[in-house]
Amino acid sequence: MKVLVTGGAGFIGSHLCERLLERDDEVYTVDDLSTGSIANVQHLKEHPDFHYYIDSITNQRLMAELVDLCDVTYHLAAAVGVRLIVESPVRTMETNIRGTEIVLSLAEQKRKRVLITSTSEVYGKRDAIPFREDDDLVMGPTNKGRWSYACSKAIDEFLAIAYWKEKRVPTVIVRLFNTVGPRQTGRYGMVIPNLVMQALTGENLTVFGDGSQSRCFTHVNEAVDAIIKIANHPGANGEVYNIGSRQEITILELAQRIKELTGSQSKIVFVPYEKAYEEGFEDMMRRVPDLTKANQLIGYEPKVSLDDILRSVIADVGARMQRQHIPQPLIT
Repeated sequence: MKVLVTGGAGFIGSHLCERLLERDDEVYTVDDLSTGSIANVQHLKEHPDFHYYIDSITNQRLMAELVDLCDVTYHLAAAVGVRLIVESPVRTMETNIRGTEIVLSLAEQKRKRVLITSTSEVYGKRDAIPFREDDDLVMGPTNKGRWSYACSKAIDEFLAIAYWKEKRVPTVIVRLFNTVGPRQTGRYGMVIPNLVMQALTGENLTVFGDGSQSRCFTHVNEAVDAIIKIANHPGANGEVYNIGSRQEITILELAQRIKELTGSQSKIVFVPYEKAYEEGFEDMMRRVPDLTKANQLIGYEPKVSLDDILRSVIADVGARMQRQHIPQPLIT
């Protein structure tokens, strides 16, 4: 198949490109490198079936050519990370909504298949666990920029489903829950690479709030495998699927586990949300997915343990530090 990956130089996008090439697909990717990195796909650049464009998905002329050429579009390009979202809500909403509008409108012309990656953020402040795809969404107030990302991705979902119902464009949505692994950076507030870097350099491990908020972390390889299977399943049209893990852990427990696995002597310090982000910042206290729907469709069942996820990130961050000649006195 010929496939288009938007945001292909990003953390998840680069792993997706890699896996698609392993399947002998011909891969085209567009990324403006605003949050992605060319280093993520450096090892793919010489592959004869890999084609990359450093450009914006709002370049309609380029996107029209690529959507027309490819059999399926994996739409991953989006604003990412809590810090970026809080600091740049306009960019967040414009990137997410406008980019999805362009992809769907171009796919409509020849009924090309589109998979859109969404996020567990759309569940908002809902506190009934686990989250199911047909649950009500509970958003925070519009004067809190933190919720702009969730709302923009919810609109993306509404658009994708509408294009299927009204225009018969074969679309499907995947809601990702805290996907982590090699190549992810802490630049925009990603918790695990941030904590790992702090542990390896001897800095204080910063935990926001009191650390009682909990998450379920998924290894990127399992998420990517699920994305591909769902995109190619004929029964997935117009549907939404959670992809994540059931291994719930508080952020404080996470920091403690990273200390143990790295042998770090760093201290754990608590940072108020308003100091880290903005006054009145609101967080989701728990995110636990119901995976029944994805399991029934593709047999999805995550198997990578949290410790193995953390070890893969520790090894990756350590290797990057070596390449950048950053001292690693605390690796045991």
